[in-house]
Formats: sequence, structure tokens, C-alpha cells
Amino acid sequence: MKKFAFIAAPLFVLAYGVLRIIDGFDGERGPGFAWTAGHLAFLAALALFVPIFLEMRRMAGRGVFATGSVVAAFVGVASVSIQFALDIVVGFISPDHAAMGTHFDAIQSIPGVEFAIYGSLPFLFYIAQVALIVQLAVQRKVKVWTPILVVLDFGLPIIEKDLIPLGAIFLLISFLQLARQVGPRSAHVLAA
Repeated sequence: MKKFAFIAAPLFVLAYGVLRIIDGFDGERGPGFAWTAGHLAFLAALALFVPIFLEMRRMAGRGVFATGSVVAAFVGVASVSIQFALDIVVGFISPDHAAMGTHFDAIQSIPGVEFAIYGSLPFLFYIAQVALIVQLAVQRKVKVWTPILVVLDFGLPIIEKDLIPLGAIFLLISFLQLARQVGPRSAHVLAA
């Protein structure tokens, strides 16, 4: 299951990115099949990140820094999961894109929602991921270039959201070496 998670999570992120692009072909994103399917794909990726983060913590030695990173990651996973679940619900209850905007405005006007669901807390998912992969790189359990690929995964969409598929490919490349270490070979140290 853990090897599967390291490969499937980036592929689900890739699916989300591709479906997001397809959803925008008409000039708007949501509601509709591509909106819902893309968000479900990303939710599947988030669920797979739970065993991924636990395995990365184990690979890093279960120390205080790795444990703290995983706790932060789980807060981020919960926050992003709620965001994507809300996006799906808004898509279902909205007859068109304009109605979605009205619903999102109402949700985001609730005190604390912007911070917890759409603002700061979701970034913990990405920051913790980088913290764990940097720790593994310092311990020489992944190649030294791996943190760069992980940063590109979430950095590219900040520049342009249509780059999500490219970022997902970088994440898949970085996670393939982690997948190879799951199980009896997990103590194996990679040469830089």
C-alpha cells in the first residue's frame, strides 16, 4: 500500500491538473463533471498523503523534527481536504459559475474560514512535505535534487495553475525513489 501511495498520489494530482485545464476550456471553471472529478482526484491524493507522510517520518528516523513535520502536514491535509470538499459541494448546489462565486463569497465571509481553509493553514501541507524531504536529503536517503522537485511541484502552480500537471510529474519523479525504499530496503542509503 505504501509503495502504491507514493506513485498514485502524484498521478491523482496530475489527473486533477489535467481535469482543471479541461474544465477551463469554456472560459470558466465549474460546476460540472470536470470540476467534480478533478476535485475528487485531488481528495484521493490527499488521502494517500497520510501513509506517505507517516512513511517519510519513519524513513527520517521518527525524531522530533520529523514528527512535528508530520503533525503540521496532517493539519494541512485536513485543511486542504475541507477546502476541496467545500468546492465539490458548491459545485453541486450551484446551477452555474456565477452562483458558485456567490456561495464561495458566503463561505469565505465566515470568520476564520479564510485563514483555516483557504489561506494560511493549507500551506502547512506543502511546507511540511518540503521539511520532510529536506531531512531525508540531509540524511542522504534521497538524492540531493529531490527537494528541488518537491518545491517545483507546489511552486509552479503559484506561478500558473495550469502548470499543476508538470508539478505533479516532478513530484512523481521525486517519489519514485521513495517508493523503491519502502519495505525491507527502506534503510538503504542513496548516493548523492
